[in-house]
Amino acid sequence: MSTRPVLPFLRLPGGEGLPLPAYQSDGAAGLDLCAALPVEAPLTLQPGERALVPTGFAAAIPAGFEGQVRPRSGNALKRGLTCLNAPGTIDSDYRGEIGVILVNLGEDQQTIRRADRIAQLVIAPVVQVQVIEVDEVTGTVRGASGFGSTGIG
Repeated sequence: MSTRPVLPFLRLPGGEGLPLPAYQSDGAAGLDLCAALPVEAPLTLQPGERALVPTGFAAAIPAGFEGQVRPRSGNALKRGLTCLNAPGTIDSDYRGEIGVILVNLGEDQQTIRRADRIAQLVIAPVVQVQVIEVDEVTGTVRGASGFGSTGIG
C-alpha cells in the first residue's frame, strides 16, 4: 500500500487519448505534462513568441500542497522552449484546466504537437504564515545588501 498523497486528475474535453501526467523515472521530481492541442492544429512558436498551451487535465491538489509548473530541461537545451512565470504556481483550491505558458527563446521556430511533453508538474508542500506589521525587522550580518552582495561564483 502506497503512503504517497493521492493526486486526482480530471480528463477534460481535448484530453481524450492523452496519457495521465506521469513520472518518467523512479527518482523523478516532476510529472510530465503533455500538450492537448488538436492533431490537426499544432502550435508553431516563432522566436520570442509565447502561448498558453492546454494540457487537457484539471487536478485536485490536496490542501497544504501546491503544483509547480516547471520547464523540461531537454526542451530548454535542445529547442529553446521554456516556461514563463516559472515555476508557475497552481494553488490547492484551483480546479480549472492546467495550462503551460511556453516561450520560444531559441533562434528557430518550434512546433508543438499533440501529446508532446511540454512541462513538468512538481507537487510541493506549502506553509501559510501569519502576517503581522512591525516597526523594524531583526538584523543580520548581511542586512539589506542584495543582488550579488554575497559574491560571484
